[in-house]
Amino acid sequence: MSVPSPLVVTHPLAQIHLTEMRCKETPAERFRWHLHRLAEILFTVASRSLETQTLTVQTPLASTGGHALLRPIILVPILRAGLGLADAIHPLVPQATVAHIGIARDEDTALPRPYYTKLPSHLDEAEVFVLDPMLATGGSACMALQQLKMAGAARLTFISVVSCPQGLEAMQAKHPDVAVITAAIDDGLDDRCYIVPGLGDAGDRCFDT
Repeated sequence: MSVPSPLVVTHPLAQIHLTEMRCKETPAERFRWHLHRLAEILFTVASRSLETQTLTVQTPLASTGGHALLRPIILVPILRAGLGLADAIHPLVPQATVAHIGIARDEDTALPRPYYTKLPSHLDEAEVFVLDPMLATGGSACMALQQLKMAGAARLTFISVVSCPQGLEAMQAKHPDVAVITAAIDDGLDDRCYIVPGLGDAGDRCFDT
C-alpha cells in the first residue's frame, strides 16, 4: 500500500488566516473567525475527490442533470479543539453527521488519554473526516483513527491546521491509508511536545479558557 503524502494547502487565503492565528496578539474571537475561514478552505480541498452520483432536477424552466454525494459524510472532531473546525465545516455539509471523540493530553507524559466516544452506526458506509487543529505527537490522532477503524470506518481523512514531522511520521507508521490535509508542516516539537513555531494551545485560544 502506498503512503499518501500530506497535502499542504498553500492557497494565499489559507496562509493569511494561518498567520493571523499564529499571532499571540490575536484575541479569541478573531482566532475563531480565522479558524473557521481556514477550516472552510481545508475542507474544500479535502473533499474535492468525493464521489458523486448523477440525478435530474427541475429548474423553473427545464429539467437538467445534477449531482449528489454518493456516500454520507461524518465529521469527527477530537474534543475539544476539533469543535472549532467542525463548527465551520458543518454548514458546508449540513446533512453530515457529527460524531465526537474525547481525548485529553496528559501534560506530564504528553500521552493521549481517551475519555469520551459517541459514534454513529453507519461509519462503514460514510466518508469520515477527523478534525483536530494540531497534529503534534500524533498520539491523539492515531488513537482516534484506531477507534474509528475498529467501529467500521474505512474511508478516512484527517484535517489539521498545523502539523509537524513527528506527528506525520506517527500517522504514516500507524495509519498509512489515511490522507492528511494541513495548512503547514512546522519545524517540530519543544520539550513540552508543543509544535514550534505553532500557534499555542488551539483549544485555549479558540475558546478563551
